[in-house]
Amino acid sequence: QVVLVESGGGLVQAGGTLRLACAARGGMLVRYNVGWYRQAPGLQLELVAQITSGGTTLYSDSVKGRFTASRDNAKNTVYLQMVSLKPEDTAVYYCAADGSRLKVQEGTPAYWGQGTQVTVSS
Repeated sequence: QVVLVESGGGLVQAGGTLRLACAARGGMLVRYNVGWYRQAPGLQLELVAQITSGGTTLYSDSVKGRFTASRDNAKNTVYLQMVSLKPEDTAVYYCAADGSRLKVQEGTPAYWGQGTQVTVSS
């Protein structure tokens, strides 16, 4: 059983920077495909970034060029670096992991973090 623990959310002004962390316990995160999702009030869950077990990264058009997913295998942690934040980036952000890349893409990964709030003020 993999447990994912997120940290790093908070309140930031537009144009600011935050880094989210997703630390894993109970499993080697390097073996998993990891997705970063977000959900704003009244909106559907959105997959904004993925990092595959092989290290390939993919981004939604809404965050491409501003968000970067990365891994630190020694710390069993995946990060989401967010720069040039916009008010529309305000949401609860979740990391999630699965051995299947397809499940991450479809939004049905097996393991989820608890979520962390990101609020961007204008």
